Amino acid sequence: MPNESLFIGLISGTSLDGIDAVLVDLSGPIPQLLCSQHTPYAPSLLERLRVLCQPGKNEIDSLGELDRLVAVAFVDAVQRLLSEAGLSANDIIAIGSHGQTIRHRPTVEHPFTLQIGDPNTLSELTGITTVGDFRRRDMAAGGEGAPLVPAFHQAVLQSPHQPRVVLNLGGIANITCLPQTNTGPIKGYDTGPANTLLDGWIARHLSARFDKNGDWAKTGNIIEPFLLSLINDPYFALAPPKSTGTEYFNLAWLDNQLPENPFRQIDIQSTLVELTAITVANAIEREGFSTADTLVCGGGVHNHYLMGRLQHHLPDSNVLSTAELGLDPDWVEAMAFAWLANRTLSGLPGNLPSVTGARHAVKLGAIYPA
Repeated sequence: MPNESLFIGLISGTSLDGIDAVLVDLSGPIPQLLCSQHTPYAPSLLERLRVLCQPGKNEIDSLGELDRLVAVAFVDAVQRLLSEAGLSANDIIAIGSHGQTIRHRPTVEHPFTLQIGDPNTLSELTGITTVGDFRRRDMAAGGEGAPLVPAFHQAVLQSPHQPRVVLNLGGIANITCLPQTNTGPIKGYDTGPANTLLDGWIARHLSARFDKNGDWAKTGNIIEPFLLSLINDPYFALAPPKSTGTEYFNLAWLDNQLPENPFRQIDIQSTLVELTAITVANAIEREGFSTADTLVCGGGVHNHYLMGRLQHHLPDSNVLSTAELGLDPDWVEAMAFAWLANRTLSGLPGNLPSVTGARHAVKLGAIYPA
């Protein structure tokens, strides 16, 4: 018999750096992280995903194949996690799998969002009931389909004593504004690019996967006129609810705004850090949360230069890692999808209409029995 409280959460974010897998105990009021694994994508699979994430030829065949291949990679991540934890499939209630986003188009005439990593394959090959396809039900109810993690933020990080902001610095940056308990609605949305541009730029010029600690950006100079031109992008002025992805903010977007006489590569990296810091700070200030603690999770929490620039632009806020509250910043999103799977199996809604813009709260995802 499975343990009645053990769930697995799986996600691969917009940064495409691999699969985050977590084992979570949901028996108490605060989810407990028991085990975690990060499994990078195989280089050949990663390259195919990068191609599929941008419009191109023969997409239907590529989509069909990669849907299965990503699912098999997710299966491997589950098996690695179970091996490390010393557990079997029979010990787990369910997997909550976000999948890999390859398109997110909430503003077209017929909005859609698409994640691959076939849950049928996951359920069949792991022998564990899987909950997947979380985003499309919210979109069917008139929402953006994103962000979904604010409901988890509310459950584990909202305080009765003080307002808080949760900032996720993944490929895209998003905020969740948490007023004191029962004092107002939760707000949250994607503020703009984060690691997707930073990682892409350093990969192009230094062949590095990411700018460790922000050391490269820290030694450059911010190009103020160029920064202003980037901030003038219409997305930043849009009112929420809003969400975006790497199909919008990518190196092609950046290249289209570079002048004919290019700046120093290192200065562009510094300017991209500043773009993230300012657009995040502006969003937090617009929501009236500039004096609230800013709790940071996601890969960007390790970019010390970016964290410093955030603190500079939010002088009245205490910018700190979610680790300070006992929540490992590297695994928050994966934990959220384990939690959302439990909500779905319990017949409870998982979205926050005040965040996504949905007409009402809905049960998210579909259940694929073992």
